[in-house]
Amino acid sequence: MKRFLTAASLIVAVFAIVVATVGALDLGAAPAVAAPACRCPLIVDQVICSNGKTYINQCFANCAHAKDCVRIGP
Repeated sequence: MKRFLTAASLIVAVFAIVVATVGALDLGAAPAVAAPACRCPLIVDQVICSNGKTYINQCFANCAHAKDCVRIGP
């Protein structure tokens, strides 16, 4: 029983570290990704918005509540 509790504690600790790491990621200049609740097509038509971030398309920008977006490229 003690081994089971030790293994379970280890799993919970690793999960907590993964969640904390993913939450702290800063993608820098990489295109931002929408929140999981938002469903956008994976069509590359990049936009840059007033927050200085680049999004893969207008749908992702809308999901992130970005404002004043301008299309990048042709």
